[in-house]
Amino acid sequence: MKIKRFAKKPEDIHQRIGANPVVCYPNDSINDNLEILHEARKHLVKTDEIIIPPRDAKTFKVKSHNFFRIESVEGPQVGDLNIFQADNLDEKFYSGKTRALYGTHISVGDKMYSSFPYLRSLATISWDTLDWYGYDKDGGSVHDVIGTRCDPYTSKLISGNDYHFCCHSNITRALVREKGLNKDDVEKIVHDVLNVFMLTGFTNDTKQYFMKSSPVRPGDFLEFFAETDLLGVLSACPGGDCGSEHSSDAAKCYPLKVSIWDVDKKFLEGIKVSQISSYNRDHGLTD
Repeated sequence: MKIKRFAKKPEDIHQRIGANPVVCYPNDSINDNLEILHEARKHLVKTDEIIIPPRDAKTFKVKSHNFFRIESVEGPQVGDLNIFQADNLDEKFYSGKTRALYGTHISVGDKMYSSFPYLRSLATISWDTLDWYGYDKDGGSVHDVIGTRCDPYTSKLISGNDYHFCCHSNITRALVREKGLNKDDVEKIVHDVLNVFMLTGFTNDTKQYFMKSSPVRPGDFLEFFAETDLLGVLSACPGGDCGSEHSSDAAKCYPLKVSIWDVDKKFLEGIKVSQISSYNRDHGLTD
């Protein structure tokens, strides 16, 4: 936290401050396919749906070129999303690079990039019923890629309590039980999430991560287009709408729904999906 200062200000301070910001990773050259996706989504056909119980998680699969939605069904509820390439769990969502490319919160047209060395878009957000929210007076917005996920380790660090239904544990449990994976192996691949519907930001004074009650209501959804075969894991956060606390059983929680949607491929003609990075991975090691 940059609020404790011990060093003396330099005499040439005015020469060191005041520079104009430069965007680190301009994204203008990235094709979002939105024109095609918005036409295609007029012809979607639901093929499956999964209900995620409160304070729990479920896995789901999405075929490449299908759509999926995460929907509020009974009351305001936040969800923590992990996605993997279905045939290679080492290729997983990279929230940090997604944040660097699109900012702290993502919405329509933004892509969810995968980890190194793959670095391709796993999915593109095609629709967002909460995009009207924008950014509020505190700098808060929905669907963040800054919070990592509530987890039992940080809960133990702060409160001293063992709590087993944080999103990290929920996702771990779902992968172990539904995919037959080893717990220790799973904890190595559970990754920083997309906080679906969560309203968050950084405080103006200390720049600490904050949360507010989510504006999501039943019928709201966030929709994605899968650019490869995906394995998803969604946790219905124990914080409910995250307006008070998380990592406990105190908040009112509701289920979430994941639905899978197919579309006739004729409506996707001309789409350009992201490919695995073509970087040769030499890293300057060849003489």
